[in-house]
Amino acid sequence: MEMGIKDRVALVAASSRGLGLAIARGLAREGVNLALCARTAAALQAAAEQIRSESGVKVLARPVDVAIQDEVRQFVA
Repeated sequence: MEMGIKDRVALVAASSRGLGLAIARGLAREGVNLALCARTAAALQAAAEQIRSESGVKVLARPVDVAIQDEVRQFVA
């Protein structure tokens, strides 16, 4: 489905597995560049590599605990 969002950037939290990863992969299929975060660095990096290889979009991946406001602020900045 063409959503008209190609070349935009989306921030996806909890993106190392499950629903967050599915959302990130769907956005990548639409050509959206991604900023991904999750608490577990190894799983997050694996997800980022998978998305890069599948879609060719730009992917920034950083471990972030969204329960800690300062970590979220730094990631968004």
